[in-house]
Amino acid sequence: MKKIIIFLLFSATILAQENDSIPQKITQADLFSDYDIVLIDSLLMNSKYKSPLYETATYILKDAVDKDVSSVELSTEILKERLQKIDAKTPFHLAYNPALEKVIKSYLKYRKRYYPALMAKAEYYFPMFEKHLDQYDIPLEMKYLAIVESTLDPTAKSRVGATGLWQFMYATGIQYKLKVSSYVDERQDPLKSTIAACKYLSDLFNIFGDWDLALAAYNSGPGNVSKAIKRSGGYRNYWNIRPFLPRETAGYVPAFYATMYLFEYQKEHELIADAPQIRHFETDTIHVKKTITFDQISETTGISSELIQLLNPSYKLDVIPYVVGKNYSLTLPRKNTFQFLDKEQEIYALAENDASKREKPLPKYFEMDKRIRYKVRSGDFLGKIANKFGVRVSDLKRWNRLKTSRLKIGQRLSVYPKKIAIAKSFSKKSSQKVASKNTKKGDFETYTVKKGDSLWIISRKYKNVSIDQIKKWNNIWSVKSLKPGTKLKIYKS
Repeated sequence: MKKIIIFLLFSATILAQENDSIPQKITQADLFSDYDIVLIDSLLMNSKYKSPLYETATYILKDAVDKDVSSVELSTEILKERLQKIDAKTPFHLAYNPALEKVIKSYLKYRKRYYPALMAKAEYYFPMFEKHLDQYDIPLEMKYLAIVESTLDPTAKSRVGATGLWQFMYATGIQYKLKVSSYVDERQDPLKSTIAACKYLSDLFNIFGDWDLALAAYNSGPGNVSKAIKRSGGYRNYWNIRPFLPRETAGYVPAFYATMYLFEYQKEHELIADAPQIRHFETDTIHVKKTITFDQISETTGISSELIQLLNPSYKLDVIPYVVGKNYSLTLPRKNTFQFLDKEQEIYALAENDASKREKPLPKYFEMDKRIRYKVRSGDFLGKIANKFGVRVSDLKRWNRLKTSRLKIGQRLSVYPKKIAIAKSFSKKSSQKVASKNTKKGDFETYTVKKGDSLWIISRKYKNVSIDQIKKWNNIWSVKSLKPGTKLKIYKS
């Protein structure tokens, strides 16, 4: 019976970044048995994404390391005074400690360059973090935890699979209602993972009754924190139990404190944030009605696929699935939502058209030996390059075996321009014959594009006319070509 109880207790208390759960009955750290602790230790070590800030703190705090930070213009007395001010307005125990001073000064000397970009990301994520932290009665300063965990990268992944802004392991994510499928990983969803992190942190606080210890437990699990408390003789202050925590956790809370300090005193240290690409309040969400890809959205609306990826990190394959009974949404800049809604039916039609062509061989008019090698430049994205050469984004990805739309400056791409290939594949005589046939009087009628028109809307006006046909007949390779007043040829079936 005793073994069964221990097993059930262990099954219920492995938390955080592994197969964990926090039952309501467990409210004190000393309820963990030694057996629980050993197993928890083996599961929870080395599961974190190693951010530059976390790694620096761990490195600096090793006894063997003695970094020279004397050149940093920050006196111990001023640091003590500032830490006291932060401590007075937060439930964290932010008291001065020589080890913390070493981490802060090391950040200022060796990692200062990371902060402008981090602060720009923070302008996007922090308002959303604060809203939900407040709803769960969690200190708002807990927002800095995501910086230590992932450097605010929603796609960050540790070597053992901890994923997202808040670094959830698969089992923990499932426990906190974060779904993972072939298309979607909600651990990478900023909103859903933040809500899950709030629930998880609340559970840890219910166990230890101390936010510093909850932080340490978030990293290494409650078993390791409970063990450190016992080994220290019962102390419950982080700095007193730190020598008994795993080495990987020793730099964790100091990294959090140092990050908090630098954000709170960024002006004093001349830390100037980069300009944010977008702010959270400038975005909106739309529920999709059919399975569509980022490339299809980009190709039809002109919104760069890179921006779509940035705002929708939970879609692993750049595909937004449609499943009956589930709502999958697309996040876009608010100023671009009208573009999507205006072209929505055209996007769905393009998606259906692409699906019907899936796994078909390349058209015969592609002469694969007549390729062009294109060097990616600053400001390039797949949609822009595709428009330049009159090809599809999906073609570029297929030719270059690209799994995502992400490009690097200087990257070489193989391109097979359709215009060149078509011209090569038909003789001059046959081309003239085709042209003559297509321009016979009565074979087509002219349509004048009106304001609000899209290729999908125009195709619906004619029987048995598709979007692809209109594109071919009028040599349209970009939706930007479709302007009011444009004359289109519509051939009769």
